[in-house]
Amino acid sequence: MDAQMKRGFLEVCVLASIGRQDSYGYQIVKDVPAVLNLTESTLYPLLKRLEAAGLLTVYSVEHGGRLRKYYRITDAGRAHIREFLNEQDDVMSLYDYVKRGANQ
Repeated sequence: MDAQMKRGFLEVCVLASIGRQDSYGYQIVKDVPAVLNLTESTLYPLLKRLEAAGLLTVYSVEHGGRLRKYYRITDAGRAHIREFLNEQDDVMSLYDYVKRGANQ
């Protein structure tokens, strides 16, 4: 997948993962579709941006004697996903346009 396209999907896929249940970094990396090749070095700056934008919140829980950060989606995060999904028809029309050009 093209890097620019991947970046566009990463944000909403991370939010969707957290939207299913509160989660932590390593689990989010495992949950996001493999085609995105998400790494922890890519994830953590993204999580900070999403938190700064008010799309998720962070809390800590002790796990194995250490604090683990968990991420929770906010109402604004859920609204962001809905906005993304509302663009599906537009995106699909672009794919159809490209397909028609490729088949001629």
